[in-house]
Amino acid sequence: MLLWLFEHLATFDKNLLVFKYLTLRAMLGVLTALGFSMALGPRVIERLRALKFGQAVRTDGPQSHLVKQGTPTMGGVLILLSIAFATLLWCDLSNPYVWIVLGVMVVFGAVGWADDWLKIKHKNPKGLSAGKKYFWTSVGALGAGIALYLISRQTESSNPQQARDMLDLLIPLFKDLTIPLSALPLGLGFIAFTYFVINGASNAVNMTDGLDGLAIMPVVMVAAGLGAFAYLSGDARYAAYLYLPYIPQTSELVVICGAMVGSGLGFLWFNAHPAQVFMGDVGALTLGAMLGTIAVMVRQELVFAIMGGIFVMEAVSVMLQVGSYKLRKKRIFRMAPIHHHFEEKGWKETQVTVRFWIITIMLVLTGLMTIKLR
Repeated sequence: MLLWLFEHLATFDKNLLVFKYLTLRAMLGVLTALGFSMALGPRVIERLRALKFGQAVRTDGPQSHLVKQGTPTMGGVLILLSIAFATLLWCDLSNPYVWIVLGVMVVFGAVGWADDWLKIKHKNPKGLSAGKKYFWTSVGALGAGIALYLISRQTESSNPQQARDMLDLLIPLFKDLTIPLSALPLGLGFIAFTYFVINGASNAVNMTDGLDGLAIMPVVMVAAGLGAFAYLSGDARYAAYLYLPYIPQTSELVVICGAMVGSGLGFLWFNAHPAQVFMGDVGALTLGAMLGTIAVMVRQELVFAIMGGIFVMEAVSVMLQVGSYKLRKKRIFRMAPIHHHFEEKGWKETQVTVRFWIITIMLVLTGLMTIKLR
């Protein structure tokens, strides 16, 4: 929005062309989202408290968490508003990738909001039924996959190789090795894979959101890492030099990633232990879906799995626990997701959180190293 304004005003003052620079707009996106979330945070928290939107704590979870009962939840609304505000101000709104990410944010945000609302209304941590949640998140994930496939089809007539690069799965550490998702007709391979990445990421982040500040900081760090890939993949020169797939227009995603970083840091101000507010499903489900969508757009799904290793570990721990109990009537972990396992072993909540942050830093750096290790 402001980009269009400054482009118009630049006809009178050429100095305003500086706002066309992507790096400047990305930094402004960080600062705008950060400032917006910190300024609006106290009002949102007070409003949630006045509406009695308190967290319903699981009775089968760690007993130390019972003191969190009644802490305002649905704070993810603050994160999403901050992202939307910064994105609409500083992004090129003619870019289709921007609108696909915003569309995913709206769909998953609505699902998360309904889930949180039902938990609060019925004082029950179960929330929205699994069937309804699965259906609507599937609509969002499949919609994103179909939209991205159609964009690749528009490119196919002029540049068939580039169209394949926009669909095939890139294998890290190899210059030319890919899995040909484009081989199946009508983009079915790509759309199905996109569906699993987006929904998988959404649920994995949601499972991670169980301790004060545990999920939001890894989201910030992974968003920053994906922003680096978006910047490089959207520039033909950098992409060719680094053997990355060149995906035109994805560089604009850097601004959205910046907005996610800024809004996440602003939210952490209020979510740090002891948390004044929880993000709830409206935040966790949506942020995971947005990260998954951006990873698909820049064709770095496997690197995303590395950088978001904490999210993967949390999801796998739940699957292993459930599978082991159903098959053997025995548990692998003292409690799942795995962050509760470490709590049960005697780690303090802040120890689990900070140590998981440190692991995420190492994983994001590992993911970024794959840019050169090819």
